[in-house]
Amino acid sequence: MPYINPHLHSLVMYLRIVVLIYPSHSHCQFVQSLLGLSFRSGVKFRFLLVLKIKMEYENKYQHVPAAKYECLLFDVDDTLYPLSSGLSKACTKNIEEFMIQKLGIEGNKVTEINRVLYKNYGTSMAGLRAVGYNFDHDDYHSFVHGRLPYENLKPDPVMRSLLLSLPIRKVIFSNGDKVHVAKVLRKLGLEDCFERVISFETLNPTNGSSTSDGEDSLKLRGLSSEILDATNCPCQSALPETPIICKPFENAFEQAFNIANINPQKTLFFDDSVRNIQTGKQIGLHTVLVGTSQRTNGADYALESIHNIREALPELWEADNKKSEGVRYSGEVAIQTSVMA
Repeated sequence: MPYINPHLHSLVMYLRIVVLIYPSHSHCQFVQSLLGLSFRSGVKFRFLLVLKIKMEYENKYQHVPAAKYECLLFDVDDTLYPLSSGLSKACTKNIEEFMIQKLGIEGNKVTEINRVLYKNYGTSMAGLRAVGYNFDHDDYHSFVHGRLPYENLKPDPVMRSLLLSLPIRKVIFSNGDKVHVAKVLRKLGLEDCFERVISFETLNPTNGSSTSDGEDSLKLRGLSSEILDATNCPCQSALPETPIICKPFENAFEQAFNIANINPQKTLFFDDSVRNIQTGKQIGLHTVLVGTSQRTNGADYALESIHNIREALPELWEADNKKSEGVRYSGEVAIQTSVMA
């Protein structure tokens, strides 16, 4: 059997692999002619030809710019479905009833207190806990979300098709509780469109009933005028701190990034809250304000409806991640997640 140089044999095998990977007619012709050379031909000549092919493909494929986005981060309430559904209005009503029936707050003050707590803390629950009210978080969510008109939400095949066609990771980031988020996604027909869900329980694993309150908070409990005075204070640093981790506070975003392994510089964040969008922008996210076509400070894009995503951001479908196209998830992801809750 004639001697075959092992180095030359490796080069020939490389060329055959090239034909398999890049089976265009011109490439096949070239490689076949090269493989037809006698083993007695100069090894140096063949090596230079192989090197030329290798450099050609490295130049062609290694200089493709990296995709701008690696992850899409979505809020749920009033983002994946419109405000006109009526869930937000019903949720506000339920919160005020909880404040009256469960916390004993005066009925004639409850609307204004709820407004200023939500404005300052991102969720009414976070504000109530900040000013000294202690209650079971599950009881609160059951009371506030358990009576929502979920029947107003209908399957959204347009949104489902858009999400499934996006060749990028998709993650939910909501202040809502896991039961509520699961119901919303199921009603919309989107439960298998996301890699994972970050919910209230993800960031707040300890129930509120076992958490003690600070002295400053205890002084405010049940005193409507003092609550209003404290939360209307123009100095944010004077506000009582809340034990709740939620948007729009930076620690909520930071925890979400760690949990879902998210690089904010490579992530596009969709939310209906201007304040959430502004915080997201401050910590490095690319941002999309949903529910209005008017961009505000902190918003890179503004969409009247989430359905406008393809028209506003066609580059999401041009990402160099086509291998992920059409990915569905089991729908049994660990649902862990704003309405005014």
